[in-house]
Amino acid sequence: MNWKKVAIAAGAGALAGYVVKEQVINNRGVTPEKALKIAKEAFKKQGPISGSWIYMKPEELNKNGMNYEVYRGGVSKNQDGETSQYEFFIDTQTGTIVDVSETA
Repeated sequence: MNWKKVAIAAGAGALAGYVVKEQVINNRGVTPEKALKIAKEAFKKQGPISGSWIYMKPEELNKNGMNYEVYRGGVSKNQDGETSQYEFFIDTQTGTIVDVSETA
């Protein structure tokens, strides 16, 4: 048996496994935890937030004729002694905030 060929085959297999692993990780998109972090950072630019939440299961959203797979979440802010609540939708692939609305 030629050990040189075995070593080359093992190296090629390890390299292929690494490349496949990296592709799988990169194609996963944004996790719910990362989506919540993105939203909180965006809302903190307008002042402190007092609470936040996010649904872990993606859902479909149609916005301006475009279909998105999004995470839905919310943020509470205290402004001038009053609490305001906002709902947001973040694209699961890009991490882009697709929509924000103030809730009653």
